[in-house]
Amino acid sequence: MRVVGLRLESGQKVPEHRNAIPVALIVTAGRLHFDDGSGEGEVAAGEMLLINPGERHTYRADVDTSAYLVFAGLPGVRSRTWSLRQKG
Repeated sequence: MRVVGLRLESGQKVPEHRNAIPVALIVTAGRLHFDDGSGEGEVAAGEMLLINPGERHTYRADVDTSAYLVFAGLPGVRSRTWSLRQKG
């Protein structure tokens, strides 16, 4: 697992890309606008976005924004998509 801090100023955009491993994007301040090609959304402070391996995506900040990216796996190792299961 690897954790990376991300800080975007208002107006900054991360170009479209994809990751080889699952990523959790956790916004700690501000908000990010997310686009995966099939839909758009917003992730605000205190919220999390789960990005599956191979999923093309881009995001931008309309206000100063801070987030953590949690890379949950190792490149080159087969990864499974995220699943949110409820404990029953």
